[in-house]
Amino acid sequence: MYAPAARRRRIAVERLIVGALIAGSTVAVLTTVGIVLSLVFESIQFFRIVPVTDFVFGLQWSPQTAIRADQVGASGAFGAVPLLAGTLLISAIALAVSGPVGLLSAIYLAEYATPRFRNLVKPGLEVLAGIPTVVYGFFAALFVAPLLRQGGESIGLTVSSESALAAGLVMGVMTIPFVSSIADDAVTAVPAALKEGALGLGSTRSEAVRRVILPAALPGIAGGMLLAASRVIGETMIVVMAAGLTANLTLNPLAAVTTVTVQIVTLLTGDQEFDSAKTLSAFALGLLLFVVTLLLNVMALRIVKKYREQYE
Repeated sequence: MYAPAARRRRIAVERLIVGALIAGSTVAVLTTVGIVLSLVFESIQFFRIVPVTDFVFGLQWSPQTAIRADQVGASGAFGAVPLLAGTLLISAIALAVSGPVGLLSAIYLAEYATPRFRNLVKPGLEVLAGIPTVVYGFFAALFVAPLLRQGGESIGLTVSSESALAAGLVMGVMTIPFVSSIADDAVTAVPAALKEGALGLGSTRSEAVRRVILPAALPGIAGGMLLAASRVIGETMIVVMAAGLTANLTLNPLAAVTTVTVQIVTLLTGDQEFDSAKTLSAFALGLLLFVVTLLLNVMALRIVKKYREQYE
């Protein structure tokens, strides 16, 4: 039993902690709402100049318009389809690398590796997450891109000096630690009784991993994939150095492309006036990227929920 004074202090401390938690969550929510409202407000200003249909369905991106009243600018084209296609192409290549490699490495480290090997390799994988993206960009521009170009020319393929494949491969290597670390935590968090029960019923270790452990760890693995996808979609430096700034509408991974984030940085770099279509288009691109990311997250959560219901 608590003494009255001690009980009052305990209640006061609990209220203080609850108040701090509410304040922190409120700040996070209000920050998110403020970011979304700022994007929406500026995007509305942009869509008063450029029709929404031209932006969402346009097939050409060339935002060369006048920035100030004393300049003569060309009639710009603000079709976001090439940027979105380039973003999805590079993201698909990166996830095709980081997804299988990260997941397989996590399964091996969690279920097959010896404790000594795990203690040596796992920190080495996580070191990759601390390397600055500009270093990956240099690696992509100076090593991977020339290697792909020379290899393509040797077999008769035309490979651009800056390509989506070069950027995607390096971004995939960059995001391996995210997928591997979260998938490893998800696999090791599966109750040991599930694995032991599968092994006790005569399953091999690989069968237990494939039919019991992976379905149980799917929500965590999906979270790692989403984190890697968010990191890939938001990456800028590697794309600038390895994929270029050309807004090409193509699905050819050997061609130069650009992404939404790269164009946002390009549009907002330097002395810009925030009343021109060229500058305001950056906010419309940000809103488009927000909507696309939100839809991907919702789809992934629905898939995970459906799979979890089937598993349970």
